[in-house]
Amino acid sequence: MKRLRNSEAPEHALPATGSKQTRSVTKPKEIEDDRLAIEEALNCLNKIKGSASKKNRALQGPLKTVEKIAQERGLAPEEIHNLLNITLSGKLGTVISTRLLKNLIPISVITEDSVISAVSWLCAHKCSSDIQVLVLKWLIVMFDFIDQKENINALYGFFFSFLRYDKLLPFACHVLCLLTRMESVKPFHVRKLLNLHSSMTSASLQTLLWKYKIFAPEIVTVTLPTKTKMLFRTFSHPWKTAIDNVKLRIHGTPSASQLTLKCMEYPQSQKKERNTKLIPPVCSSNAESLAESEKHKFFSLEQLQTFPQLLQNIQYLEPPAQIGSVVGNPLLLHYFSLKDKSVFRRMHYWMGHTLKEGCPWYKMLNQEDELNFKVFLEEVFKAECFLQRGFLACEEFLWKSLRFWDGCCCQSQVLQLVRWISPNSFSEMKTYLYQPLLKLFSISSLYFKYEVLESLRELLLNMLNCHMQADMATESNVDVLNTTQVDLISSLAELIHFVNRLSTVGLCLENNSTLLMNVILDFYETVSDIYLKYNLPLVIMLPTGVFYPALLSMNSATLDQLCYIMYRYRINLVAAKQKPEIKKFKFSHQICQEYNRYLSTIVGYLWTSQAFQESPCPQGIQLDPEVLEMTRVKDHRKGFNVVFHPALMGYAMLFLKKMQPEDTTLNFKFIRGARWGWYQEFLYSQGLQGLKLFIESSICHAPQEKVRH
Repeated sequence: MKRLRNSEAPEHALPATGSKQTRSVTKPKEIEDDRLAIEEALNCLNKIKGSASKKNRALQGPLKTVEKIAQERGLAPEEIHNLLNITLSGKLGTVISTRLLKNLIPISVITEDSVISAVSWLCAHKCSSDIQVLVLKWLIVMFDFIDQKENINALYGFFFSFLRYDKLLPFACHVLCLLTRMESVKPFHVRKLLNLHSSMTSASLQTLLWKYKIFAPEIVTVTLPTKTKMLFRTFSHPWKTAIDNVKLRIHGTPSASQLTLKCMEYPQSQKKERNTKLIPPVCSSNAESLAESEKHKFFSLEQLQTFPQLLQNIQYLEPPAQIGSVVGNPLLLHYFSLKDKSVFRRMHYWMGHTLKEGCPWYKMLNQEDELNFKVFLEEVFKAECFLQRGFLACEEFLWKSLRFWDGCCCQSQVLQLVRWISPNSFSEMKTYLYQPLLKLFSISSLYFKYEVLESLRELLLNMLNCHMQADMATESNVDVLNTTQVDLISSLAELIHFVNRLSTVGLCLENNSTLLMNVILDFYETVSDIYLKYNLPLVIMLPTGVFYPALLSMNSATLDQLCYIMYRYRINLVAAKQKPEIKKFKFSHQICQEYNRYLSTIVGYLWTSQAFQESPCPQGIQLDPEVLEMTRVKDHRKGFNVVFHPALMGYAMLFLKKMQPEDTTLNFKFIRGARWGWYQEFLYSQGLQGLKLFIESSICHAPQEKVRH
């Protein structure tokens, strides 16, 4: 048997009988007797010629001997090798062969040669299809017990040939998934799988195609269900139970005092640290010493401390023993961002398992476990920001868990994951993201509403930047839209309309909070510039539920930002109208009408002193003259121009004090004629650049001598 390398040792390998590391309950004489008995039984079974019947009494003794020894102490590697050859030769019949296969219980490992021999027998078709199915099940369960797998990977084509048999297909797909690597994905393999997929519906086949698509998405063009994952059944009985029984007999049953002593071997603080730390430390997959690492020309990950070290030894680095250690190490993230997709496949599996096991609202965990989960999510978010893309496992975690989330547990950390949702996942956002967030939004605190809107703004920015990178890479023209761009535009429009709804509801519930208004206007500042800045033909106006509260706000920064947003809308609309050759961009006449209504309203309020008059917008603010007279406010039509607006009146007072320092009455009628232009310049000097851009671009100035207040 080949020497088992440390890096390839199976996780569940059983200790050998009589090992000094464990307490054996089997006497040496009994071990020798069992060895001789099973040798005799194997010789008896091997001497059988022709086809044996299950009624053959001569076989009952050897069969019972094999079953008894296998169930009590397990079988050695050479014993498993011989039993496989006898069983798969076909001369014992289906019933007897089934009994033997169910007792192939390894005591330590299974040699690579045994598996190769078994596959050769399967290809010879000496045994029945039921036996072939059972052998594949056995290989699936015992896969981690195989000592080496280099030569087994060379049998990939033989396992692939089993797909033509309907009875073997589910189990052959499972074995292929365990063996598939980057070099295994060949075009002729893909063609065969696609032909099978078009003629039948099989969850196992979809899972194998899903794995192929991870390695080569440009070859696997078929659309697979988004929820496709490892859909294979686990065939652990009876082998799993037998292995556990063998472990128990080898180790013996520990007494209560031994269990107590075992728990006392580690201090409580160390045990907690070992169990609750979700991100493992960096550890090289090769267990050799530093001296041996220099000899064999590989660089240990534990030695990697600086970026120059990474550049000098990048060709000598090996993947870590635990892929999760990459998350918290920026140097390794640099390296593995350049690796093949198998690294991210390992990362996806590990991260999905960790998120599921550590999620506080799935399990009854204590406060310390929740704190550790928060730290883990923070590290994952930092890794996503570093890589400038999200992890697929995080998206699947959001789709599954947001429905059960209360909005309080790990609030900031969960919402941070929303920012890096992939552009390809918009088909599921309406059901698994929008609906859960909408339910929580209306009953949550102001801070939660702010974080939701901020996360959606970052999501919009990340998706637009992702499109820009792809656009620059392909040097595509906005005049010709491909299918991906059309889908992206549709998804972005759906996201913006969802934020329209949240913004209107949030401002109503929070009494037009300045904090909430700030993040909402930041969002629409991005939306207003999508066409020119991000080269996407999309223009969507902000809702009236945001426009009017911002226009009537008492905060000058809010009013200034609204004016800047209107200015950017104007620039984008004018640029879009100047390109009528854009065939697939339907320049909506309704968008122009909506912008013009907003423009007329804001000019009427700030410039021409027409507040509360007949509004061009159906949802605008319009008050009857009788109601306005009841307020007893003089010149109510001028109440929201640039002089009397609540957000700008402070600036008007400063201007009057500067112009008339001796006058204490603050006569606002002083700001007229030539002084009106001076007042504008004073406003611009106070940092209101949005107001300046809007006035200069949207208001036609009359000659200075004809300007009247």
